[in-house]
This record gives sequence, structure tokens and C-alpha cells, in this order.
Amino acid sequence: MPLLLAPPPRATRPLLAPTVPHLARVLLAGAPETPPLLLGTIPASPSLLTPLLSHLLLSHSPPLPALNLFRRLLALPGFPVPVASLPVLLRLLSRSRRYAHLSFHLLESLPATHPHLLSTPALAVLLSTALSASAPGASFDAAVTCFDSAARVWARAGREFGAAELNALLRAFCARGRVAEARALFHRYCDAYPPDTRTFNTLLLGFKEAGHIQALDLFYHDAVLRGFVPDAVSYCVRMDAYCKKGRFLDALDLLDEMRKRENCKPTLQVFTTLIYGAGIVRNAVRARQLFDEMEQWGVIPDRGAHNALMGAYVRARDLQSGMIVMSEMECKGIGLDDVSYNTMLCGFQRIGDLEGIWKVYSKMVGSGFMPRTRTTMLLMKVFCENARPDLGLELWDYLMGKGCVPHRHALDILATGLCCRGLTFEAYRCFKEMVEIGMEPTERAFRVLEGFLKRRREFGKVEEIRQMMKAIQLEEHQNDEEAA
Repeated sequence: MPLLLAPPPRATRPLLAPTVPHLARVLLAGAPETPPLLLGTIPASPSLLTPLLSHLLLSHSPPLPALNLFRRLLALPGFPVPVASLPVLLRLLSRSRRYAHLSFHLLESLPATHPHLLSTPALAVLLSTALSASAPGASFDAAVTCFDSAARVWARAGREFGAAELNALLRAFCARGRVAEARALFHRYCDAYPPDTRTFNTLLLGFKEAGHIQALDLFYHDAVLRGFVPDAVSYCVRMDAYCKKGRFLDALDLLDEMRKRENCKPTLQVFTTLIYGAGIVRNAVRARQLFDEMEQWGVIPDRGAHNALMGAYVRARDLQSGMIVMSEMECKGIGLDDVSYNTMLCGFQRIGDLEGIWKVYSKMVGSGFMPRTRTTMLLMKVFCENARPDLGLELWDYLMGKGCVPHRHALDILATGLCCRGLTFEAYRCFKEMVEIGMEPTERAFRVLEGFLKRRREFGKVEEIRQMMKAIQLEEHQNDEEAA
């Protein structure tokens, strides 16, 4: 069924003050210098800093403008830098190999001026960066060195360094399934930083992420014999491990066990995990029963629980019921997130229902929602593979209008689709917009556009995009030298 021709409705509202997308566009347009508008707006409204950095992170923007802005704000006397802003900036830096090394240098400069910014989430980002940026054989030593160095930085700032920081270290390894190394680190630091319940739950999580169910059970029962008292999180981790292995009935047995214990009632996370598990075995009826049962235990379903139920319906290919859940979320005022939209879009894509994809897409754009990369990539592929790159171009313009730079691979798909449909000049415009915002397109996008421009004998534009690529590569090299 062909996609409808009518464009989706656009959200319009008066701009009474600079919005986060507008500030993001101003910052990127003025890179590498920090525009005066930002230095006037952010100090007057410090709460805008974290949303602005989050916007830049989600839109795959270059990290250097954000770093320069953050440094300028740190230098302002009396400016209350939000604690939550630093982890976001560190994540933005860690995503680029060119600037990842600057993360710890920034952290080391904080004890003397902004000790309140030293937090466990910031340490977690640093540890994750140390594990991902190093070669597998060297990453263990890199993470340990980062942890020990952070302990000294925290000490200089007079900040407590204990079980929460140890948990961050263990979590960084467990999240990658490297539970054996996490256990070694636990034994190495447990005397210096006495563990708590969350420490044992983190190790349980490591076994779950590694898929070692038998080892998880052995560790759990051994910990209980040594005095560990499981809580709702402990049960939830084990339930999730069983569900992901398709052992949904075993997970339900844990729910019955949990109900019999005192002071360990099922939580929102427990029910959400079980609803997700019911979806894995495509038992949408049981998922709905668990969802309805939540209120009996005084648990109010949140967005995650609704998304889990929606996912169960999608796995069972009952997309109509999934759309009803989406409507219920809007009626309840819960709101939709990227998981909500992506779940339904994947469901309609799986059965080839382009009309359903269009309905979800129209709802998303009509509400002014900014999709994440995976959703953007899904839509670009659907539009271009179904001979509608014009809709991909519309999505591109929508994202750029909100100050969101689409992923470079989204440009690959869009440029190819546009050029194959004879819209070479539109592909050239998108290519140029990405360069002007400070992002380097991929070699693939460059070659595709170059080839089609040559076919049209647009040799002037061919030379222009070549100069664009050289200029952006030279600019990044200069930025690297300045940052270093």
C-alpha cells in the first residue's frame, strides 16, 4: 500500500524565550566560539544547561562546542553549574575518540573550584569510557587506574568515596558481561570500600548480562548463606534473567516466592519485567493480566510498563491492541517516548504495513517529538526503500529545524535515495547542511553525491563538495590540536 501524500501536521507554538533546540542551533552555528546569546541566556537560567547538553548528545552534535561552553560557564564567578550537567558532557566527549582523553583532565580541574560536580554518575561515565576506549587486554588496567585516580581526586575535594563508587566500577564491567573481572575487583576493594546490598545486586546483574543463569543461581544462594538479604531488585534481576532465556514460568515462581516474604512486595520494576517476559514468549493475554494486577498491589503503571505491554502485543502481532495502549498513554497524560514510537514502528515494519508506519510517524511529528537515532534510521530506511525519499527529506528538515543533527549514516541512506530518484540537488543541500553544522559526512555519502553530480555535469558542485570535505577535516584537525 503506497504511503499517503499529505504531509504530517507540524507543531507550532509561539517562541516567547529561546528554546533548547534554538540554543543548540546557535551554539553549533557559532562554533568554535561561544555565541554571546548563550553566555547571556544560560547564566540567567542555569537549568537550561543540562537539557541543552542532552539535546546535543542525542543529536550526535560535535563535542567541542559543548566543552567550550561548559568551560566558559565554569569560569563565571558564582554560576551554579548543575550537577547533572557534567555526566552528560562526559558522555558527549566519550563518544568521540578525539576528545575522550579530555574527560579526566576536566574532572581533575574541579576539586578546587566546583567540588560539588564530583558525583557517582560522572565517575560511571569515566569508567565506561576507560573500558571502551582501550584495547581488550588493557581495558582492565585502564579502568582500575581511572578508579584509583578518581579516589584521589575525590579526596582532594573532601568528597566521600565508598560503596557507591565501588558499585559504579563493578557495574561498568558487569554491563559488558565481564563478571569474572568484576568479582576480582570486588575482592580487591571490598575491605577498603565495604559493600552494601546494591553491590551484590550489581554482581547478580553481571551474571544476568553474561547470560550465565546457573552461575547466577549459585552466586545468589551462596550470598544468601553468607547473610545477604535479597530485596525487590535481587528478585527482579533473577526474573529478567529467566525471562530472557524464555523461562517465563520460572520467573512467575519467583513472583510467588516474593509475595510470601515480609517487606519484599512486588514493585513497578518487577511487574514491568514480567510483562516484558510474557512478551518474549508471546503471551499477550498473561501480559495484560499482569498489567491489570499491578493496581491490586498499589502499583501505578508508568510509561515503561505501558511500553512493555505494547511490546507484548507487537510480538504477538496484535498491532491494533498496541495502538490502543498508545492511545491510553496519551489519554492518561503519560506521554510517549522513543521506545513507544520505535516499538510500534518496528511492529508495522515487520508485517510490511506502510500505512501503519505513516500513522505513527504523523503522530510523532505532530506532537513535536524528536526521535532518537534508531528511530530516525528506521524511518529513513522505510521511506527510501519504498521510493519515497521526499518523505525522508521532510524528516531531515524536521530534525534540522529542531536543532537535531541526524546521524551521518542517515545522510548515507537519504542521499542515495534522493539521487536515485533524480533529486540530486536536494541531496547536495543536505550534505552541505551537515558540513555547515560542523559534522563530517561519511565517505560513502560523498562518493554517492559526487558520482551523481558528475553524471549531471555539475563539476562546479563536485569541486565544492571536495573542498567542503577538505575544510571540515582540516577544521577537526585544528580543533584536536587546540583541545590537546
